[in-house]
Amino acid sequence: MPPLSAFLPAGFDPQRPLALIAGQGLYPVLVTSAARQAGVPLRLIAFDEETPPELIASFPESDRRTLLVGQLGKMLKALKEFDAGYALMAGQITPRRLFKGLHPDLKATKILLSLKRRNAETIFGAIAAEITDLGVTLLDARSFLDAHLATPGVMTGGKFPIEQDYIDHGILIARECARLDIGQGCVVRHGTVLAVEAYEGTDEMLRRAGALKSDGALFVKTVKARQDYRFDVPCFGRRTLETMREAGLSAAALEAGRVIMLDRPAVLAQAKTWGIDLLGFT
Repeated sequence: MPPLSAFLPAGFDPQRPLALIAGQGLYPVLVTSAARQAGVPLRLIAFDEETPPELIASFPESDRRTLLVGQLGKMLKALKEFDAGYALMAGQITPRRLFKGLHPDLKATKILLSLKRRNAETIFGAIAAEITDLGVTLLDARSFLDAHLATPGVMTGGKFPIEQDYIDHGILIARECARLDIGQGCVVRHGTVLAVEAYEGTDEMLRRAGALKSDGALFVKTVKARQDYRFDVPCFGRRTLETMREAGLSAAALEAGRVIMLDRPAVLAQAKTWGIDLLGFT
């Protein structure tokens, strides 16, 4: 029998409940579908005004909990009530909620006050430690999505329109930005850096780059050298394609095996229709 996913830990027990901690968009929907097809018993921890309503409705009331963003104590309680053996984080929480719209309970407040730096890595790292302390294994966020990862080569077919020297330059800049914890993407053009991704996110970066000079530009998406794949895994989906198209960008390079393409078949089909070339690099 083939493995359920290459990203599951050794000794994974498919009979133990898996709690999906679900944020926005298609990502948690894809994980839910794949895990259900694999026969893994699922439970849902959803967030008010973040998790897709249709995803919440697909779970029986007994198998789901809905929280306000910041209710860490309530989330840990839900994991205990579910008797979860595993947990998986999938889907973004609106970044601005870290500053406005956050509802931290006592547990979350204690963690936030203990952090000297507040970013995705430190905040989710602290949450991961709390989950692990319960005896719950927090899974690699790529689990069950093996078929949706970027792969090496020109994924849209044909010849990639950007010269290798410029591709290498873009990869170098993106990896340095990731190393410095600035962001996980950049846009370059003919050896010039047009924009780098920071707190504002991918879409805003692409719009800024497109407002400068879009012909011959390349969007590069990568990961940190020591990426914690339990959270903050970079994604590339239809929304990113739409933003690229609006910004006049027609080429992207994604790190193979590490960037999740949200519904890869649909993304590739749409990219071909719009004339956007997608490259996977290692």
